[in-house]
Amino acid sequence: MGEFLRGNPLFASRETLLGEIRRLGLEIPLEAEIHNSLKPAEIAHRRVGNRLVIHPMEGCDGTLDGKPDEITYHRWGLFARGGAKVLWGEACAVVPEGRANTRQLLFSADNADALKRLIAFAREEHRKACGDADDFLIGLQLTHSGRFAFPAPSVLVRDPALDAFTRFGKERRPMAADFPVLTDEHLDRLQDAYVAAAKMSRDAGCDFIDLKQCHRYLLSELLGARARPGKYGGSLENRTRFVREVLARIRAEAGKDLVLATRMNIFDAIPYRTNPETRVGEPVPVTLPYPHAFGTNPDYPVEPDLREPIEAIRLFRAAGLQFLNVSAGCPYTNPHFLRPADTPPPDGYEMPESGLVGVDRHFRMAAEIQRAFPDLPMVGTGYSYLREYAAEAGEANLRAGRITFVGLGRGAIAYPDWVRDLKDKGRMEKLKACITVSYCTTLMRSKGNELGQYPAGCVPRDPVYAKFLQEIRKAERGKK
Repeated sequence: MGEFLRGNPLFASRETLLGEIRRLGLEIPLEAEIHNSLKPAEIAHRRVGNRLVIHPMEGCDGTLDGKPDEITYHRWGLFARGGAKVLWGEACAVVPEGRANTRQLLFSADNADALKRLIAFAREEHRKACGDADDFLIGLQLTHSGRFAFPAPSVLVRDPALDAFTRFGKERRPMAADFPVLTDEHLDRLQDAYVAAAKMSRDAGCDFIDLKQCHRYLLSELLGARARPGKYGGSLENRTRFVREVLARIRAEAGKDLVLATRMNIFDAIPYRTNPETRVGEPVPVTLPYPHAFGTNPDYPVEPDLREPIEAIRLFRAAGLQFLNVSAGCPYTNPHFLRPADTPPPDGYEMPESGLVGVDRHFRMAAEIQRAFPDLPMVGTGYSYLREYAAEAGEANLRAGRITFVGLGRGAIAYPDWVRDLKDKGRMEKLKACITVSYCTTLMRSKGNELGQYPAGCVPRDPVYAKFLQEIRKAERGKK
């Protein structure tokens, strides 16, 4: 691990990083003086104490029946005490068959009190560490993992390129030609589960809920379901129908105080595969135009086209959306679009582009969406790859009006108290920042224990998770 901790030479100094940004012709400005990031802001009817957000980072650390476990509390406590004023809680499945792994949190009547205790714990930890929790917002992400559900996929539309990545339990195998897709009637019933989960979130003490529409999970795949027949496919009006109707129902049935949010893919891109000789990721061959990816140029599906995402957001706003978190790509099929990494996970590939290109893409896309909706509170993504300069990039984007909130995901797993350091020291510390070596994903992909899933966290920075990687490596050596 020592060679990783020495870090990428691009980040040896601020000047080195800026020089590489200029060489690549990218737009990643940095502002060393952190001011706007620490100012209060408004989200719907709520005041928040700063503009910094913990992204929804799943820990795969609940109990088998979907309750928070000991390590869930460890992770949420770190996030709550870290100083960010929005804790965007992780994905919780709305139905058992929608879980992504055996330890994902689950909305159910049996789990309601446990979720309530977790929210209360986080709020109290924030109050004790930061002095005021009235301007601290907590939400939960309502999810169904769709074709990436465990142990069996739930598919909305057949897509030969994406079907090849679908797993059945722990195996990846070809999907049978007659594998069924979910019916409209099934989706009608699933609306009820989302509304029930929103009410449960409200009763648990959440300030907002997120209808998860990212990373090619169920509602994300629905956005690109042009080839699906029926009322939930084809036209953009149909593809947004489910979320629009659920937003309206939540507002009517859960009251006006619950803030309605979504984390949404604005760019799916095409699946990638590993070149067997170079180990570099390359697009899978598809017939053009490629119709299945949302926010993507169908004639050149590695390029964003944000016209439909902008129109979809207009429709969602009319249905009650108040808070947006922008994302892109799929962790299973093209991870370099959403989380560029210097070292790929075991099931990944070497990046086909500089990680800085991915950061620049995220910033440009978010800025285009924010310009289209200047009064919509919006969280930007793509900062973690910048290590200790993430906050400087966020500050620059905030000052330029390119975004209204800045979020860290895996960067916050490594460095949960980054906001407190910004307040106390005026900067992020190099030796606490994420170094993008993908150990968190390695843990997430590892299933070989009695619970069927290892907890995911930062191996280089947190000894709680380092011991799990040691356990995995020991088991691997034992098999040789």
